Amino acid sequence: MKPVFSADEVFEVAEAIEAQGAKFYRSAAEQVQDPEVQNMLIELALMEDVHEVNFKEMREQLSDLERHHPEPDPGHQIHAYLKAMADLNGTEGRLSVDRPLTGEESVPELLQIALDSEKDSIVFYLNLKDYVPFSRGKQRIDDIIAEELSHVTILVEALKLYA
Repeated sequence: MKPVFSADEVFEVAEAIEAQGAKFYRSAAEQVQDPEVQNMLIELALMEDVHEVNFKEMREQLSDLERHHPEPDPGHQIHAYLKAMADLNGTEGRLSVDRPLTGEESVPELLQIALDSEKDSIVFYLNLKDYVPFSRGKQRIDDIIAEELSHVTILVEALKLYA
């Protein structure tokens, strides 16, 4: 039997992933010397901050049905499963799940790492949609995906400058 999540649980994880993404962009901005790239990375960090706030606000607007878990979870095993999935998939701010930035990355490498992380986040949320019933806010996950897509566009355009 596959686990079932509520939109509330997914938004909770999304907030944590956005905080990690903001941390990454700030760290990356400290690594580069080019003021234009620094500004872009800081803007992306600020956008992650805004996304985190947006997700928190969206979460607060969920209906009672979207907020509550559809099945009893007395040992919080389903919540632990969701957090583990996020930890394994949420690479924003890291080269991979277990490797932080080294400080030696070039600007194109930083941008590619960021782009790959944003794309991984989108895939993560697309996969999570399969675990959220419509009655529990499945359509709300699209709001998260739309926010992430805006970063992909910015990063693709920035990478073109280094091609």
